[in-house]
Amino acid sequence: MAADNRIIIFDTTLRDGEQSPGCSMHLDEKLQMAERLDRMGVDVIEAGFPIASQGDFESVSQVAKLVKNAAVAGLCRAKRADIEASAEALAPAKRRRIHTFISTSPLHMKHKLQMPPEAVLDAIAESVSTARNFTDDVEWSAEDATRTEHDFLCKAVETAIANGATTINVPDTVGYTVPEEYAAIFEMLINRVPNIDKAILSVHCHNDLGLAVSNSLAGIRAGARQVECTINGIGERAGNAAMEEVVMAMRTRPDVYPYETGIDTTQITKASRTLSRITGFSVQPNKAIVGANAFAHESGIHQDGMLKNAQTYEIMTPESVGLFKSEIVLGKHSGRHALKKKVEELGYELGDNAFQDLFKRFKDLADKKKTVFDEDIIALVGDDRELNERIKFVSLMVKAGSDGQSALLKLEIDGEEKETESAGNGPVDAIFNAIGELFPHEADLPLYQVHAVTGGTDAQAEVTVKLEENGNTGLGQSADVDTMVASARAYVYALNKLLRKREKTAKVVGP
Repeated sequence: MAADNRIIIFDTTLRDGEQSPGCSMHLDEKLQMAERLDRMGVDVIEAGFPIASQGDFESVSQVAKLVKNAAVAGLCRAKRADIEASAEALAPAKRRRIHTFISTSPLHMKHKLQMPPEAVLDAIAESVSTARNFTDDVEWSAEDATRTEHDFLCKAVETAIANGATTINVPDTVGYTVPEEYAAIFEMLINRVPNIDKAILSVHCHNDLGLAVSNSLAGIRAGARQVECTINGIGERAGNAAMEEVVMAMRTRPDVYPYETGIDTTQITKASRTLSRITGFSVQPNKAIVGANAFAHESGIHQDGMLKNAQTYEIMTPESVGLFKSEIVLGKHSGRHALKKKVEELGYELGDNAFQDLFKRFKDLADKKKTVFDEDIIALVGDDRELNERIKFVSLMVKAGSDGQSALLKLEIDGEEKETESAGNGPVDAIFNAIGELFPHEADLPLYQVHAVTGGTDAQAEVTVKLEENGNTGLGQSADVDTMVASARAYVYALNKLLRKREKTAKVVGP
């Protein structure tokens, strides 16, 4: 077991996080997120479950090619086909890890695996030794470890290490345990498993009882030296331990948690916003570290204290997580250099064409708003416009009121402008009906979400639209001071993404 205080950050946003209902990502989005995680200093990126589908296999393989610094992990069951698929997908990686698992609790062994304990131990030995044929970095997980009998858990861990596992993960798969109990499991393993010093212990906690971060920190104090976590705490059911909360707890309270990570914490906010934009899952305002209110103060008493000394009510600085206070105020008279500096301060890197497009949209917005805030710029950067869209928004006129609603919409479809006027049960319904008339499709609309980017009556509305068709999803986002225009554009962007996925799916030949 690692004797120092360096904590390995194992990020599973692309695997466990993506398993959140509604959080599925396509390849380009996974690569964008993987690059962000690699840049912020994550040690291990779990890229997916290669055997699950041809798409997942391809995602893991492409992430393996892209990542420069982190190890790339692929998840697999205790089956030879799974392990071989992971090894093949991970082959391009500079550093690769095979992560294999099997259930060890009586409940899972009886009802899920339908295997006796002896057969599970044999499967552990065979799967880990098989994985070691492909890499020296093998992680083994005891699924539902926190509901596993201690004697059997010790045997399982000892078996995994004896057959070559270098990391032992003790997951709280269903978010069942509490900090004291979880810490005791690690202490028990350290005291009872004779070869425990040959592996690094890892925590992987789910948030069903709201204890994922607390349990993870308890496991670290008890001897674990790897944390499995996700950006924004996304994950199955109630989610996983939030990476930003675990990392900042250790950074803010080194007196209690005297540990170090390789995470560049100034990248946290950017990673959070990138993921939120990709998935369409907005971060709740009061979310720790990355919520909109995390560094906001409305109470008069708090504001007075902040003006005198920020430490009266802030235990960490906004800058430490990538929120920058800027003296540059942007408006309609601002030029390219000022906008470029602001974009860089916010942590974005844009190519020349993308920046020129952003500058034009910034000027359009500045003509409508007195002051353009940082949040406005972030929304513009995240606007999902594409250069080679089949469908392009041209113009919109909406009639709304007590006598009915209708939308006069003009789109460019495959280079040809088309126009229609449609009615609906509200202006948004009318707009979406018009899009359906101009470009007929059978996609469902499981998500339509609007929120104001800033305060004030001239605030931009940021709209998120998700479309689903035959298992494919398209997520579109757009921001505009006119909510109806933002809605139309977001729907068009989502539809374009869905069309690209439809085309790619038609080309893929499954195994």
